[in-house]
Amino acid sequence: MADDIEAFIEFMRVERNASERTLRNYSHALNAYLDWRGNIFSSWWDETADEYRGYLFVLMKKEMARSTIRLRFAALRSFYKYLVHRRGLRVSPLAEIQLPKAERKLPVVLSLKQMEELLVMPLKMELDKRAQPWQPLRDVAILELFYSSGLRVSELVALDVRDADFLSETLRVVGKGNKQRIVPIGSHAMKAIQKYRSEAEVHDGPLFINKNKDPNKRRLSARAVQMLLNKYILASGIGIAITPHKLRHTFATHMLDYGADLRSVQSLLGHSSLSTTQIYTHVTKERLREAYDAAHPRADE
Repeated sequence: MADDIEAFIEFMRVERNASERTLRNYSHALNAYLDWRGNIFSSWWDETADEYRGYLFVLMKKEMARSTIRLRFAALRSFYKYLVHRRGLRVSPLAEIQLPKAERKLPVVLSLKQMEELLVMPLKMELDKRAQPWQPLRDVAILELFYSSGLRVSELVALDVRDADFLSETLRVVGKGNKQRIVPIGSHAMKAIQKYRSEAEVHDGPLFINKNKDPNKRRLSARAVQMLLNKYILASGIGIAITPHKLRHTFATHMLDYGADLRSVQSLLGHSSLSTTQIYTHVTKERLREAYDAAHPRADE
C-alpha cells in the first residue's frame, strides 16, 4: 500500500511536474483514507464506490470544509486514474461519487485608497536601528510589484535580476508547474525596483535580498515578505489582515474594475483555467452592487 502511494507520488513529481505542496497534499489525503479504513483495508483494487461514499459521509458529518473534502477526493481520483492508466485497474470506484459543490467565497481585496496607503508605508515609518538604509526602498519595490503584476509570493521571491527586462518593462516569471510567462511591470514598480537596486547595489543574483550584511546577498524568503507586510498593515489604518495572496486578489479585481478583459487577467495571473479567474468578476459585480445601493436614492425601496 505504501509502495503504491510512493510510486504514484513519484509519477506526479516526474511526469506531471507537480509542486511539492501538491505532493504533500496528495500523500496526506491518501494516507488519511488508509487511516480511516484501518485493518479492514486490503488493497486499492478491492475498494468499491460504497466505501468511498461512506468516507464522504464521515467527512461531511465531521463538518469538514467542503474545500478540504474536495481536495482529498481530488487526490484519490488522481491516484485511481494512475492505477487505471498505469497499473491495469479496470475502472475507478470514484467515477460515480458525487461531491458537495465548492463553497464560493469572494476574495478579500483592498480598495484603491487602502492600497495607496499601504504603498507609501515603508517610507513613512521610522527606520529601525538594525535595518539597512535601503530596506524601505526594497519594501516599496516589493509592494509596488505585487500590485503591479499580481505575482504569487513564491514567484516574487524567486525572481533574479536577470528576470527583469527594463527595456521592454517586463518580467520573466516561473509559476506553478515551472510554467514561464512574461508579465508587464508598471512604471511605478519599475522605478521603485531600479531605485532599490541602485541603493542596495543589487546587480545580479536574487532580485530581493534580506537585510543581513552578506556578500553573497541571500534571497528574501516568503515568510520574511509576510512579516514585512504584517508590519506595514499594523502601522497603517487599513485594519484588516492581509497576505501576499490578497494583494494578488486586489491586483486582479482592480484590473477588471478598470476595464481589463478576463482573458488578459488570466494570462497575467498565470491561471491555467479561465474558471479560476472568473471569481474576480463576482467581486467586481459585488462592488458595483454596493456602489449602486449606496448612491441611488431608490435602491433600497
